[in-house]
Amino acid sequence: MIVSGAAAGGLSYWISQRIVKPLLQMERITQKFAAGHLDERMPTNSTPELNQLAMSFNQMAASLKEVEKHRRELISDVTHELRTPLTIVRGYLEQLADGTIEPSPEIYQRLARVTTRLERLVNDLQELSKAEAGSLSIKLRPTNLRPLLEVLVKRLSEQLLEGGPVLRLECPSLLPLVLADPDRVEQILVNLFGNAIRYTAQGAIILRVWSEPQQLWMAVVDTGHGIAPEDLPYIFERFWRTEQSRFQHPGGTGIGLAITRRLVELQGGQLKVESQLNQGSTFQFSLPLA
Repeated sequence: MIVSGAAAGGLSYWISQRIVKPLLQMERITQKFAAGHLDERMPTNSTPELNQLAMSFNQMAASLKEVEKHRRELISDVTHELRTPLTIVRGYLEQLADGTIEPSPEIYQRLARVTTRLERLVNDLQELSKAEAGSLSIKLRPTNLRPLLEVLVKRLSEQLLEGGPVLRLECPSLLPLVLADPDRVEQILVNLFGNAIRYTAQGAIILRVWSEPQQLWMAVVDTGHGIAPEDLPYIFERFWRTEQSRFQHPGGTGIGLAITRRLVELQGGQLKVESQLNQGSTFQFSLPLA
């Protein structure tokens, strides 16, 4: 009787240790996570249920580490983007204050351009934050996009300088209805046209539209300087710009294409790019038919 009781007690202790030990280890690791150390992982376990728990825990840990990595990258990117315009503003204000330079309409125009860039960056950051959190307002409804496309191309054409690229619309007179948010579609096209105009000094920018059985496709095709093959995989990443664009077109925020891709995805479509250096680029996206 005593022997069997001792054996039962020993078995209970052994089983409890097999269960309690990994749970205590998991608690210690979570405490390290709370302190900012995200590299710890749970070892495999011979008990199937505990091993599954350990695998799920490790997946969560990997996700947390990735989120923390993106958070740090975002802070670094935002700091980098804000530093230059803020330095310019401070430099002008200090020179105006100590009399090094005289106030003039030109100085105030420069300050206004820099503050406009800061405002655009803040607005883009807010939009990107909403897009990545999935909280952007999207109001899908059956829509005929033909009138919107005509008005948009006409409006943008009127804003181009003489001698610049020519904007054209190549679109069937009758389009099938798409399930989309017209305001967001316009935002997508304005972003894509803005990029095309920025990098196309001469030639043409064409908005080409065609339909397939389940989708409507729109492509913004330009004859600009194009994108190098090694840069294409990163073109939709936030704050990423080619070195050439940073020097030649410093007014961009590097966020527009990341927002554009998310807007397309939230409407059930996909965004793709094709480009050849010194020949031009094609950004095309789809929307589901209603």
